[in-house]
Amino acid sequence: MACLLFSLPFCTILTLAFLGKICSLLHQRYKDFSPSLVQGLLKVFLPGKSGEDLDVDRNSKAMKKRSTLKLLLELYFVGVTEDSSIFINIIKDLTSVEHLKDRDTAQANLTLLASFARQGRVFLGLPLSGLEIQEEFFKGVSITADQKKIFKKAFHTYYDAVSELLQSEHASLHQMEHENAKILNAKGELNDENVSSYEKLRKSYDHLYRNVSSLAEALDMQPPLMPEDGHTTRVTSGEDASSPAAGKDSSVLEALWDDEDTRAFYECLPDLRAFVPAVLLGEAEPKANEHSAKTQDQPSELTPELDQGQPTQDMAEVSAESGTLQEGKSTEKGKDKEERDKEKVKDPEKEKGKEKDAERKGENEKDKLKSLEGTNLDALLQRLPGCVSRDLIDQLTVEFCYLNSKSNRKKLVRALFNVPRTSLELLPYYSRMVATLSTCMKDASSMLLQMLEEEFNFLINKKDQMNIETKIRNIRFIGELCKFKIAPATTVFSCLKACLDDFTHHNIDVACNLLETCGRFLYRSPETTVRMANMLEILMRLKNVKNLDPRHSTLVENAYYLCKPPERSARVSKVRPPLYQYIRKLLFSDLDKSSIEHVLRQLRKLPWSECEAYLLKCFMKVHKGKYSQIHLIASLTAGLSRYHDEFAVAVIDEVLEEIRLGLELNDYGMQQRRIAHMRFLGELYNYEHVDSSVIFDTLYLILVFGHDTPEQGVLDPPEDCFRIRMVITLLETCGHYFDRGSSKRKLNRFLIHFQRYILSKGALPLDVEFDLQDLFAELRPHMIRYSSIEEVNAALTELEENERTVSADKANSEKHSDTDKPLNRTASSRISANGQSTVNGNEENGLQDDVGGSDTDSGSGTIDQDGEEELDEDGCDTEDDDDDGGGLLLMRMMKSMSDKRLQR
Repeated sequence: MACLLFSLPFCTILTLAFLGKICSLLHQRYKDFSPSLVQGLLKVFLPGKSGEDLDVDRNSKAMKKRSTLKLLLELYFVGVTEDSSIFINIIKDLTSVEHLKDRDTAQANLTLLASFARQGRVFLGLPLSGLEIQEEFFKGVSITADQKKIFKKAFHTYYDAVSELLQSEHASLHQMEHENAKILNAKGELNDENVSSYEKLRKSYDHLYRNVSSLAEALDMQPPLMPEDGHTTRVTSGEDASSPAAGKDSSVLEALWDDEDTRAFYECLPDLRAFVPAVLLGEAEPKANEHSAKTQDQPSELTPELDQGQPTQDMAEVSAESGTLQEGKSTEKGKDKEERDKEKVKDPEKEKGKEKDAERKGENEKDKLKSLEGTNLDALLQRLPGCVSRDLIDQLTVEFCYLNSKSNRKKLVRALFNVPRTSLELLPYYSRMVATLSTCMKDASSMLLQMLEEEFNFLINKKDQMNIETKIRNIRFIGELCKFKIAPATTVFSCLKACLDDFTHHNIDVACNLLETCGRFLYRSPETTVRMANMLEILMRLKNVKNLDPRHSTLVENAYYLCKPPERSARVSKVRPPLYQYIRKLLFSDLDKSSIEHVLRQLRKLPWSECEAYLLKCFMKVHKGKYSQIHLIASLTAGLSRYHDEFAVAVIDEVLEEIRLGLELNDYGMQQRRIAHMRFLGELYNYEHVDSSVIFDTLYLILVFGHDTPEQGVLDPPEDCFRIRMVITLLETCGHYFDRGSSKRKLNRFLIHFQRYILSKGALPLDVEFDLQDLFAELRPHMIRYSSIEEVNAALTELEENERTVSADKANSEKHSDTDKPLNRTASSRISANGQSTVNGNEENGLQDDVGGSDTDSGSGTIDQDGEEELDEDGCDTEDDDDDGGGLLLMRMMKSMSDKRLQR
């Protein structure tokens, strides 16, 4: 049990699970085990003496409490202990408001409470997240409702108190920032005492905020909201910090980092003390050495006593023997003395041999451990180039801490220094690793920075035009370390000055790379902005004075404007009336499947005399909303047409005009807009607001517009396949309704013309070809895909011949109907009774038309065997079958119209 209590600070989550299993087995075998174990674990939470608090490391004590609390929860869940009152006493002690006076104790208690809230959600009555098996397991835990109320009340009361403490800490931090800003404006610099006190308060606030946020997350609560303040990341900040000291306009305050992710990468470093035991970080080495020294002294103190005890025993034995052998012979006494002397001589030799064997065994074990550490370190160093994310490099940093030693740190620094000169993307992550380690291992960052400075001085003094990649890697590494505040700003400025003193050849590249890496950071930092602005002015003067080649001139300008972007006026947002803003909110924010009826009612309530024009404008901006909601706009149009018929007509006119405008301009930037309008037109047909003739007129217009004109190369270039995408979009939206009657024959005829247009484009991109295959498979799965224009022309010729024969048959049938109507009626009745055995007008390729498809048949559908009339999909019976032969005529009309339009 003592070993168990001693090893608790070093236990991981997996180890605690195994310990819980072992304790459960021991509890089943020994009755007195669990009470004594729980009593021993509870001693960890007893308040220690003040003298002990000064000697014992607080971090190790907090880690021991955390591991003990987790183990107690594990023992409670597995049934080793069933008394939940022990947790009530522990939580009451941890949530005591008196502990808030000591900041370190409050931070430790916050971590313990957050850990308890995450693991013991059942105590707080919080919903369990996980498998059903886990929920069934926790149902067997006996916790009363009163106990849950006690836990919840204690946690919420403590959370409110800690939130107030956080608010007060933030206020004091803000006050110190203002005081530092005033001192900086008055004296130009801060003394070391102010800087150290600010950094200490800043770290305390950040640590407290993280712990409070963690506790709030564990309790399923929102973290406390702090007043928005953009100055909390700076050492000297405030309202007056950016005016005289910064040398910039006080009305414009630039953030130190461009976004929150960048700030978190460079400032939010992992706390190694929370993941790694203090012994491995080298912080508890003196105590361990003292402990080992004491253990070494104890055997040394015992050995003289043993040495003194051996002679006394020998003397007693000699006296006893002399007493018993008074009458013995003197020769026997002499022999005994000689044998004893020989044994005394042999004993030191045996002891020396045993000591040598022990030393050899210890050396062998040390060699084995060193070899194991060496192999682990080599494997870790081999993983360094693959750490291209923040999580990977942080994980590798924690793993290195378990191999921490002075020699291993030197090897790591050497590996970081020897980063491949072409792998510049690794430098930010390597710098983060060094910055994280520098919080506990100061020598790592200093060694690396010294090596980089020596390399820079060697390369800058060499003055040859070789190894440009090595120079860039070196200076970028220094710049990244500067952003992590490992490399001081004076080092960066000295490197930049050395490059500006000899502003030629490779020095230009080195200076520009340094500015691209950390120039913006130094320019935005209040303490270095003036000096960096002066350096940038010197850089531009040198660029204007020296006759640089275009590449170097571009490099200098890019570096300058990256650090100091040109001032631009802010974009003025468009001011709209409240009514227009409400319309945009309804259409672009609130509209979805569940709210379409509500949106329709709200639009009907609008003052149409004032907003009809703007509403039409918003309806035509379907490309600015979600593509999947275009059908909802069409549904709104259908709903509004019942009350405002002229509005629906205006929408259809605008859509057709937009489609034609896109064909006339053929602007690449309008492609998304044109696709959205094609989808909108198809959805309007689905909601029965557009006739099928309008759809087919638009389809033929897309194929023929601009052809056989001088502007064909601009309006429809041979390599442009966007019109094919427009046809695909329209047919995918509403083409599945053209599956019967005259509309089916129209679509068959159009698809043959469409294939001729596709073949005129040559080889198509794969995505367009796949979309075409899906289109034909959905609409006409049995239609033949022609491979040459000659085959398409032959099919069209055959289609025209069939249309002529059909028209001739229609004329003959009309003559017979005029001469002998009764006979025709009887014949037609027989045909309808026997079924349409003599007609077959639904061929997939459109090569044969319906012989019995008279004018009335095409308009009103076909007559089935029961004599019922089957209507077309257009919902009307006025459509003429003369359209069967009007495809070519329509194309000729479109060509003439386009020619006249272009001549104008």
